[in-house]
Amino acid sequence: MATELRIALADDSYLMREAVGQVLGGLDEIEVVAVCNDGDSLLEAVDREEPDVVVTDLRMPPAGDGEGIRVAHRLRETHPEIGVIVLSQFAEPHHGAALMANGAEGRAYLLKDRVHDSEELRTAIEIVARGGSMIDPRMLELLLSAQGRRHDSPLSELTPRERDVLAGMAQGKSNAAIAHSLVVTTRAVEKHVGSIFLKLGLPDESVVSRRVSAVLLYLGEAPPDGAVR
Repeated sequence: MATELRIALADDSYLMREAVGQVLGGLDEIEVVAVCNDGDSLLEAVDREEPDVVVTDLRMPPAGDGEGIRVAHRLRETHPEIGVIVLSQFAEPHHGAALMANGAEGRAYLLKDRVHDSEELRTAIEIVARGGSMIDPRMLELLLSAQGRRHDSPLSELTPRERDVLAGMAQGKSNAAIAHSLVVTTRAVEKHVGSIFLKLGLPDESVVSRRVSAVLLYLGEAPPDGAVR
C-alpha cells in the first residue's frame, strides 16, 4: 500500500506482544501506534490513536475467552472503518463464526503460529484495511478435513478443485486471483464457486467477504470435532 498503516496491538502475553511487535516493526509502511495487554486498554488506545488496523489476541482480560471478538464487535459499532485481525492459538470454528457473525468486512482470523511469517501478516493487514476478510488457510484445511470425514456433510461432496477454490475464497481472494493461482480461467472458477454454493446450500453472494462469512458460518455450525478444536 502506498500510505503507512497504523496498527494497534493487544495480547496479554508479554512474549507474544514482543514477538508480534518485532514482526510488525520490520514491515515497511507499517507503524505500531499502541501496544496493550487487555481489551479495555485496547479500546481506549483505539479512541486515542485512531489506528487503521487492530491486531488482537482472542483470549485476554477482562473477558478471557473471546475477548478479541468482543473488541471486534464493539469496534464494528464505534469505528466501523478499522480492520481487525484476531489471533488464536487453535483452529476454533465457533470463534471464527462469531467474529464474522455481524459482517466479515474488515475482519481476519489467523492462527498464532503463522504470524512469524511477516508477509502473511502484512497480507492480512492490507486485506482488512481495505475492507476485505481472511481466514487462516490452515484453519480452513483442518475444518474441511474434519467435516469432510462426516458422511452427512455436504463438504464431502466437493471435488478437490472445488476445495482449492473454497480455500482461495477463504483467503479473501477474488475469482480472478483464484484463477491466477490455480492456473485456470476466471470463468472456470466462477463455475466452481456456483457449484460449491449449490452443494453447501448457501446463497451465491457476489461480495467476497460475505462469501467467506457464509462458508465460515456454515462450518462453525457443524458439531465440534476434536481434531480441530
